Amino acid sequence: MVSVKKVQVAFDCAEPERVARFWCEVLGYVAPSPPEGFASWDDYNRSLPPEQRNSWFACSDPSGAGPRLYFQRVPEGKVVKNRVHLDVRVATGLVGAERLATLEAECARLIALGAVRERLLPADEENESVIVMQDIEGNEFCLS
Repeated sequence: MVSVKKVQVAFDCAEPERVARFWCEVLGYVAPSPPEGFASWDDYNRSLPPEQRNSWFACSDPSGAGPRLYFQRVPEGKVVKNRVHLDVRVATGLVGAERLATLEAECARLIALGAVRERLLPADEENESVIVMQDIEGNEFCLS
């Protein structure tokens, strides 16, 4: 039986580098250095045929604990709700007003980066509060 060692989460998007850099800010991830022999990603992209330029970008958790995020350009835009989304866990272990205040503070920070707040899912008998948001290309994610 094969054991999974690493997971990569792939995003379809229109502007891979822009979306990747947004998620770097959200998660504290880092973008990789440009490929060997290139001073910058712009230099690398200029070396490619036009149809391949800016077609992908990636970022990773500098600690190595989280999954690598890979962003690939696709021709079609997003038209329906994501089938998979990220939960950005900023209030783990917090409840009630303390949890809500933490979620709201992070929501405000992410809005300043270009995210959009969709709605608050208030706490109920089974779940604590969650804020549903969208990234800069409309991909849903939750602050939890």
